[in-house]
Amino acid sequence: MPEWIVVFYPVNFLSAYVLYIYLYNRRKQIGFHLGMNIAMVAGGGMALGTGIIFINLYPLFFLEATLFAVIIGSLTGIFFGSLFDYQTLLTGYINGLMMGIMAPMVGAAASEGFPFFITGMSQLPMLPWRPSLKNINWRLTIQSLILAAVKGD
Repeated sequence: MPEWIVVFYPVNFLSAYVLYIYLYNRRKQIGFHLGMNIAMVAGGGMALGTGIIFINLYPLFFLEATLFAVIIGSLTGIFFGSLFDYQTLLTGYINGLMMGIMAPMVGAAASEGFPFFITGMSQLPMLPWRPSLKNINWRLTIQSLILAAVKGD
């Protein structure tokens, strides 16, 4: 795990704080549809960032990393949701809670680094458009290379 990942946590908090101040001044101009999306993205993003960073920093403390991600995600969802209305507050809270529960699992899978990124990108040909045979072969080649790298062959 690279040591520079610690830098992302204060950057994540700082960006959420700046966004909150920006939205606080404009909360009356934002409708409830956009407000709900903002609360969901803020709560889920903070929970996801917290869970991924803390499970990589403290890999043997899975329960503590999960609880911390749940608390941070829920509070962030509540703060951003309270800018708009009660329903948005509940949506932000629940989304932060669920993403906080799932984030350490994603972080444990992402600890592999670059192969995790390539595996995620190899799923692009499976999106609704029809990929050509060349793309399917390319995807299978990438996946077989990743499996060989993980197995140590």
